[in-house]
Amino acid sequence: MTSTTPLQALREAGVAVWLDDLSRQRIASGGLADLVARGVVGVTTNPSIFAAALAHGDAYDAQLRSLAVDGAAVEEAVLRVTTDDVRDACDVLRPVYDATDGVDGRVSIEVDPRLARDTAATTATAQTLWSEIERPNLFVKIPATVEGLPAITAALAQGISVNVTLIFSLQRYRAVLDAFVDGLEQAHAAGLDLATIASVASFFVSRVDAAIDPRLDEIGTEEAAALRGRAAVANARLAWSVYQDVVTGDRWQALAAAGAKPQRPLWASTGVKDPAYPDTKYVDELVVAGSVNTMPEKTLEAVADHGQVLGDTVTGTQDESAALLDRIEALGISVDDVTEQLESEGLQKFEASWAELLTTVEAGLQGAADDAGAAR
Repeated sequence: MTSTTPLQALREAGVAVWLDDLSRQRIASGGLADLVARGVVGVTTNPSIFAAALAHGDAYDAQLRSLAVDGAAVEEAVLRVTTDDVRDACDVLRPVYDATDGVDGRVSIEVDPRLARDTAATTATAQTLWSEIERPNLFVKIPATVEGLPAITAALAQGISVNVTLIFSLQRYRAVLDAFVDGLEQAHAAGLDLATIASVASFFVSRVDAAIDPRLDEIGTEEAAALRGRAAVANARLAWSVYQDVVTGDRWQALAAAGAKPQRPLWASTGVKDPAYPDTKYVDELVVAGSVNTMPEKTLEAVADHGQVLGDTVTGTQDESAALLDRIEALGISVDDVTEQLESEGLQKFEASWAELLTTVEAGLQGAADDAGAAR
């Protein structure tokens, strides 16, 4: 009799396991297909992931040479490189998409993060990515900024499946769910098939502890020390409660009756930042059916090796989680201020990674052009 592995236990508990990483090497080597065989049912990417992929190895050299010969500008080259990877990954995940009736088997690509404060440009870029990749199992990632909310609605209304990213606060998450419902209602009014439109909401976890723990350390009391490493999970568990409020409401029930799929909460930023914490903390403590957990490979392998999946660790925790955040507030730490700062920092980090990606591709194009010139 074989024992259940932690990844199997997560699946049986109703948690979809996604990988937060992608590279051409991972696709070409069969590594992504191997992970799918082990139970990974989705992939998320971001500018940092692409920048890292381009900076290591030679998997992109041939394409960069071809683009250089064609005289492609750096922005065009970035679009070609990233959309090719995501399209190929979509093809690897397509059997999962088909087997789950479009719930999983998804691959995400993010709009240019420099557009996060520009609704119209974000919407237009989402349309471009959707048409360029042309795969039904694509998610276009749109940041949950104030300006991103109407872009989320507009994309969904046009039948574009969306992964809403960079959600930190409960207030903003409520607005994301409203934007989702608005988009599906508009799509339904336009006669679109709601069953073909999907969405997840990426609620970031570990960064909350990484921001609040130092503030607790500054306070230095026993009570503050006892609250270290607990805010992020409490915040995420309360987000699940917000989600439950929406999916039991009349507006959502009407959409569900018309064939719509719910916007599943996706736990993002689940790699542990503090080595003092268990490396599977943000997986083990957020197990609930109907959620997604996207993990960097290091976390995924840690969970596969020694994850402690002991059933639902979210349902019924609302009062406890709210009381914990109230205790943090009572110490003078504003959770709202922290989450606002995290959104700003998250955008800055993605913009910096995008700049690094542009620089890397530009250098690759120039190197290819120099090689071609030398060959002549």
